[in-house]
Amino acid sequence: MNKIKINRRLFIRNTALAATALTLGAKSAFSMNVTPPKNILPRWKGFNLLDYFSPSMSENDNESRTTEDDFKWMSDWGFDFVRIPMAYPSYLSFDRSKDIVIDDVYKINNKVVDQIDKLVFMAQKHGLHVSLNLHRGPGYCINAGFHEPFNLWKDKSAQDAFNFHWGMWAERYKSIPLEKLSFDLLNEPAYIDDMNDQFAKKELVPGAIYHKVAEGASKAIRAASPNRLIIADGNGGGSNVTPELIDLKIAQSCRGYWPHYISHYQAPWVWKDPSKAPTPVWPGTMEGKKYGREQLEEFYKPWAELVGKGVGVHCGECGCWRNTPHEVFLAWFGDVIDILTKSGIGYALWNFRGDFGVLDSGRADVKYTDWYGHKLDSKMLTLLKKY
Repeated sequence: MNKIKINRRLFIRNTALAATALTLGAKSAFSMNVTPPKNILPRWKGFNLLDYFSPSMSENDNESRTTEDDFKWMSDWGFDFVRIPMAYPSYLSFDRSKDIVIDDVYKINNKVVDQIDKLVFMAQKHGLHVSLNLHRGPGYCINAGFHEPFNLWKDKSAQDAFNFHWGMWAERYKSIPLEKLSFDLLNEPAYIDDMNDQFAKKELVPGAIYHKVAEGASKAIRAASPNRLIIADGNGGGSNVTPELIDLKIAQSCRGYWPHYISHYQAPWVWKDPSKAPTPVWPGTMEGKKYGREQLEEFYKPWAELVGKGVGVHCGECGCWRNTPHEVFLAWFGDVIDILTKSGIGYALWNFRGDFGVLDSGRADVKYTDWYGHKLDSKMLTLLKKY
């Protein structure tokens, strides 16, 4: 998830995997009377699940756990995809009263990993493709708030640990069919330096360094699961197509958060003073700049062009924080997913239940429908089901 203020802006040649993707994509498209996409990935649509998103989340923290009812509702409503962004410390055993050290990074907590297994298998039971993602990988996260013992972009020890974790997951899930599981290497590569000062101006990760890191992890995965679909988030926080990765024959993931004036209106992790965030409009002018459908199409043009080059593309995160006026959100997001759909690009809303979600979002200007004790945003669900 995008937690800092930045300018947001794969390719599968393996015959078996490409055939699977094309078959699934065509089935999804025809079932909705949509022209079959050029994208070699299926036009998956679904949600991010935040069960293991926090590095400090304990195994007994049930507040945000996904339930089987959640998966049943997703499936019943026509969704077919979930992305599971994980902070690697969430499934480690180490002394959490102290900063993590390099040796700790290899201490897998099998009890928690077993719980992740259950989440993965439960999703697949209900026909949902699972994309397993390291939201925090060893040595990097776009979020501040956790002291890393090294830097993924600069330190071989961090890259070795990153490869170890992906090798572990690949070995563990190597028997899962290709169409049921993919790996999303790292959430939103952005800055090469430490992220703990989230508002500081920093240098973007050079493409050559991102290539080196993605290549190492891809090799670790393919050693155990040679044909597994691998996805890499776009550089610059998921906004930028990363041409340096194309030769690795992995897919790329964009974001549905542009412009942040709408998607992250008054979000405290984006704005130093949320009260000074400009009032969002769509279409219209914000801080002296015009925003509308035309500008949004220009933003996604590089991603559409990447699809045209035979590189698989999916939008791994999208949506809008709860403070944005609901009608503005719906108008903007309707354009976002319409533009993505025209390029055959699927999407995953940041969450299912919560601030960005269709259930229990906490939006103050929504007339909710009661849904088994949850508050359902029926207008939002109707929009999502349209695509």
